[in-house]
Amino acid sequence: MFLKKKNLLVSGLLFTTIAASAQKAPKNYIKKYSPVAVNLMKETGVPASVILGIAMLESGNGTSKNAKLLKNHFGIVGKNNLAKRGETYRSVYREFETDSASYRSFVKIVLKRKWYPAMKGSTDYNAWLEKLIQSNYSSAGNVWITRVRSMIKKYKLYELDGELNLAKR
Repeated sequence: MFLKKKNLLVSGLLFTTIAASAQKAPKNYIKKYSPVAVNLMKETGVPASVILGIAMLESGNGTSKNAKLLKNHFGIVGKNNLAKRGETYRSVYREFETDSASYRSFVKIVLKRKWYPAMKGSTDYNAWLEKLIQSNYSSAGNVWITRVRSMIKKYKLYELDGELNLAKR
């Protein structure tokens, strides 16, 4: 009986540790990458909430294999050197030299959209997400929008967009 209680206690502690770690991942990710998103927002007028919300979803808060091995936080398709490096993991996603390069590449994709000039400087993240879906950024449609929107709301990423208004002054 003692052994069962001990195993149950160890299992409970392990579950609690894993759950606590899972809750820290988004906060750590935001702390690490929000400066990159804010700087890109100031340069381009694309809201940091949109940049960071999409990155968080697409990279699993930086825990996905693509984020770890390829420094690709947005699911951008392209060439990589996994095979040359002897990795057994195969991916259709592009490899970047740095995490910041992945962020910059995503913003470049947005800047090429014909609707970008009309949206530039707007902090309406819902409108940005709708425009991205309309221009086929993600094949997951409304499910994708709902998930990104959830990230933005849950972690109050929209608060980062206030710096865009300050930059305009």
